[in-house]
Amino acid sequence: MADTLAGPAPEVPDAVPEFPMPRAGRCPFDPPPALKGLQGEAPLTKVRLWDGSEPWLVTRYAEQRAVLGDPRVSADTDRPGYPTKASPGAGDGKLSFIMMDDPEHARLRRMVTAPFAIKKVEALRPAVQRIVDGLIDDMLAGPQPVDLVEAFALPIPSLVICELLGVPYDDHAFFQDNTKTMVHRDATPEQRGRASREVAGYLAGLIGRRLAEPKDDLLSSIAARITAGEIDHQQATEMALLLLIAGHETTANMIALGTLALLENPGQLALLRKTDDPQLVASTVEELLRYLNITHLGRRRAVTEDIEIAGQVIKAGEGVIMVNEIANRDPEVFPDPDRLDITRDARRHVAFGFGVHQCLGQPLARMELQVVYGTLYRRIPTLKLACDLQDVKFKHDAFIYGVHELPVAW
Repeated sequence: MADTLAGPAPEVPDAVPEFPMPRAGRCPFDPPPALKGLQGEAPLTKVRLWDGSEPWLVTRYAEQRAVLGDPRVSADTDRPGYPTKASPGAGDGKLSFIMMDDPEHARLRRMVTAPFAIKKVEALRPAVQRIVDGLIDDMLAGPQPVDLVEAFALPIPSLVICELLGVPYDDHAFFQDNTKTMVHRDATPEQRGRASREVAGYLAGLIGRRLAEPKDDLLSSIAARITAGEIDHQQATEMALLLLIAGHETTANMIALGTLALLENPGQLALLRKTDDPQLVASTVEELLRYLNITHLGRRRAVTEDIEIAGQVIKAGEGVIMVNEIANRDPEVFPDPDRLDITRDARRHVAFGFGVHQCLGQPLARMELQVVYGTLYRRIPTLKLACDLQDVKFKHDAFIYGVHELPVAW
């Protein structure tokens, strides 16, 4: 492959690499070695998906931001050239407004923006602190070892998003089990569809009750949009489903994976454990968001008009994939990118995306992670992994990366 893709007609290699690519078992926190190799060769390259299609893979930070910020690049799954999902039967249905373009994307997104504003989120910090402290109390009073995923990482964001939406936490096992099926890469289309319908039906019922008896929660606010004629019941349900899934699944995986990364970097963990500086805690969150990657199958887009990126013309009707795990390891932006350094200024990472589709809930996720990382290791200073690293089961089989279980002791 040529060192650069400058010029109007770069050569595409005969053997187009398949995507997604496997991680190295001995380096579970790092991007797949093949992805790093492609990044070193060129900012854009073709890859082949399971269905034989060949979208462009954007490998570097600057080019990913350029693509994500370009209005000629569409998040609409119905657009010609939109890259298919990572496996047969994974489905390409819209998940509310995140798979739409403006102006409809902006119209729907504005309906649920207010609760995720920074001031509103900061007002929730004391409640999140109480949740975190209560779960730690329960762990300390119970037997060892304990699965940190089940006892700590999953309950925190689930409790928070349930409170915010107005979903009864008593039903958490129901929606968590179905969500696991929805994001499991090896689930059949029938299994995934059934799980999605189960949760959607459940949320539709809650919205129906809010139409009759509004409360002070986000589901009631969404229901009020139905009454006002701005959306229908199905759109409201899709919106609630998006917020419920995004509100707990990604943050839960980040809590557990981030803890494991810190345990494997004891020098960094020691710095964090002994600090009372909220800025270092916030810096730790940003660095872990850069260093790790939860949504590891890439942000996918379709090009609606010819655009030029890094000297390469991407034509209308072609697909592009931005994998932020290699953008966040771009040495041009983050020196020594494969080293975890919680003192690094990592705020420029693209873990939450970039442009109009960047993550709506990022203030909430940041606040939850700050409370977790600023509390857990201080209150349990001897926290340790209760098995060998090679025995930890990573979620290579899911659309959202993390660990299935994390046995810990102290």
